[in-house]
Formats: sequence, C-alpha cells, structure tokens
Amino acid sequence: MKPIVAIVGRPNVGKSTLFNRLVGDMVAIVDDTPGVTRDRIYGESEWLGRDFIVIDTGGIEPKTDDIILKQMKRQAQIAIETADVIIFVVDVKQGIVDADFGVATILRKSNKPIVLVVNKIDDMSNTTGLYEFFNLGLGDPMPVSAGQKLGLGDMLERVAEHFPNEQEEDFDEEVMKIAVVGKPNVGKSSLINKILKEDRLIVSEIAGTTRDAIDTYAKIGEDKYLFIDTAGIRRRSKVTEAIERYSVIRAMAAIERADIAILLIDATEGVSEQDTKIIGMAHDKGKGIIIAVNKWDAVEKDDKTMNKFLKEIDREFAFMSYSKKVFISALTGQRIDKLFETIKEIHKNQTKRISTGMLNEVLVEALAMNEPPNDKGRRLKIFYGTQATIKPPTFVLFVNDRELAHFSYIRYIENRFRDSFGFDGTPVHFIIRQRGENE
Repeated sequence: MKPIVAIVGRPNVGKSTLFNRLVGDMVAIVDDTPGVTRDRIYGESEWLGRDFIVIDTGGIEPKTDDIILKQMKRQAQIAIETADVIIFVVDVKQGIVDADFGVATILRKSNKPIVLVVNKIDDMSNTTGLYEFFNLGLGDPMPVSAGQKLGLGDMLERVAEHFPNEQEEDFDEEVMKIAVVGKPNVGKSSLINKILKEDRLIVSEIAGTTRDAIDTYAKIGEDKYLFIDTAGIRRRSKVTEAIERYSVIRAMAAIERADIAILLIDATEGVSEQDTKIIGMAHDKGKGIIIAVNKWDAVEKDDKTMNKFLKEIDREFAFMSYSKKVFISALTGQRIDKLFETIKEIHKNQTKRISTGMLNEVLVEALAMNEPPNDKGRRLKIFYGTQATIKPPTFVLFVNDRELAHFSYIRYIENRFRDSFGFDGTPVHFIIRQRGENE
C-alpha cells in the first residue's frame, strides 16, 4: 500500500506551494488569503523509487470562531488520522506564533511521525531562524524554501524514513484480494459483516492500520479470500462532504492492494459522481471490477426496475462495459452467494493464460474479418501477438508502425479476444511494439 503523507499547518505558511512541488502539478490554489485551500487536495509523488500519496490540507486554526476555519480544522484532523507521516509546515518569516503551538499540540496527540519543516528559508547558508522552532518540541526542524525548491530532497529523505516497510503480502497467489469501496454509509461494513457472520469463516483479523482498514482473511471450502474493508470513517456533524472526499483517498490506497474492487452502490440513491471517480481508479489500475447494487430489498420494484437500473449503470460506466453487475442486500444476505461466484469467475479470468498459438489463430481470424484501415496510404500490419502477464491479462502486439495502431482498431482486437477467451470482469491491456523492439 502506498504511504500517505499529510501536509498540515496554520493558514498561509506555504503548504500548497510545497504540495505543488511534490506532486508536480498546480492543483492547489495558492493565494495570500488565509484559508484559501478550503478543500483537502491529494496527489501522487515519488522519492527514490517509492511512490506515496500526498494530502494538502486547509490551514489549522486551533482556536477560532470562524466557521470556515473550524471546518478546515476538522478536515485537517481527518487527514491526520489517515496519514502515515505528517509534514508540519511553519513560516520562518513570521516566526513561532500561538497557533503553531496549538497545531503542535494537536499533532503530538496523533502519535504519528512528524517532520517539522521551516518554510521560506531562501538562503540555506543562513539558517539561524531555525532555532526558535525547537521550542515546538517536535525534534529537529528542516529548512526548506518551497517557492525556490530548496531543501526538498533532505526533507523527503526524512519523511521516507518513516514510511512503513514494503513487505510482500504473506498470502499465496491463490488468495483473492478484494477491496470493498464506495461512498460512506453505503453498506461496506454491513456487507463484510454479513459475509463473516453467515459463513463463520474468520481465520484471522489484521486490524489497526493507520487508516482504520480491517483486513479479513477468509476461507470458504477450498477458496481463500482477503477482504479489505475501507469503511472505517464515521460521519461527524458538518463534515459529511470532507469525509466523502477523504473516503476517495482511502479507496485509492485499498484498490492499490486488491486484485478485485467491489463498488457498492446504494440502490435507493443511484450512481453518484464519486462512484465513477472511485471505480475509475480501479479501472486505470487494471483491477477486476464488480458493481454491486446494495439495499436492493429496499427498492419498490416492477418488471422494468432492474433493467432501468442496469441502463443507468451502463451509461455511467460506459468506459468499463466488461464489469460484472450484481444486485444484493447486505442486510438480508440476498444474492451474497452470487457475489462469491462472480468474484471467483473474475479471479479465474484475471489469471487466465492464453497460449501463443491459440492467441495468433484468433488474431489472424480477426485481421481477416476486418483488416486495419488505411492511414494516408499506409496500413497497419500486426505480425503476431503474445501474452506478457496476468492481473490484468496483458498482450504484446508486434506491428510495422506503432503510430498506425489506432485506439479504435485495438479496441476491435480486444473485443475479438473477449469473444474468444472470456475475460469478463477484468480489463485487458495491450502493449504495442514495432517489430525489432525488445522481441
């Protein structure tokens, strides 16, 4: 799982500038108005080959009557809860102010590793301004200038010291790793609980990661499962939106570790923008996908209800028509057995290996049925294909000119492969190589 780093501090100390330096995009709005980063923003970064997630928070004002600042404080606390490491940013030009002591108190209570960063030190040969920040009691301050990109390497080295060890999962290849994702309060915990209660199959629980996720290893007959529950957040008054944004970060981390993502949708609410965002991440990462419509028992139905809902799903998730759909009730256990069948089917399709001979038979037939179109008098030639890897099934096609391999024709080849070999529920990836390249 990618480590999560939260950047926190009072307003206007340069958190967003530092965030932009780390993720490489001008995502956060930078302004001189305190509290302009009202929403927590997140992005991905990398240091010495180790990928990690960065969360930019609104400034914390420990004592305030301002409603927006109170909201930002709550959002920052949620970010702190989910982080593996916290970067606490202070401003050398302003020196220590009361609010910095207040933030330091909040951070000490978190019991998380904290890297104290003194920003806006534009001359690294003169760091005398650092010394007063030892009074915060958070260890050695790190001098940086986010604006001038100074000191960031040393800072990241300190941050990376606190990353959890990269360990291979102790589970064998046969274990199906499943992330249950979706908006808060859609029934993720209820689904896991129903599965465990009904089958009495808990072998072990691995609890207490910094993200409150609970991994449950389960065995049903000869089949082994690892359920990654992403539900740990509870609603708090006035921060519903913040929690929903935060749940996207949690889903991101869970999807990284999983083979299959189950997107749980509330049948009484329909598909939301956040649903498409969450499952889009799983699609991009090449994970198997199940769209599970929960609380189906609570919907008034006639003979057209299911088809109507399926059409909405197909419309909203048109970019992943391969996904499998299941209508369930975590409360009553309705169709939970169908969910397990679907998980097993997708796992089988994800790990399917096609022989080079069989693959090229289908490829030759596909080319004969619908030859590649001309492009300015030149035609794509596909000489042969081979399977490179699984999870997701990935194929290399050797061609005469990579530029001629248009998306629409490769999609046609994918559809022929799906017709011949299955692959329901899993993306299929293609690598296009010109002949002679790394054959």
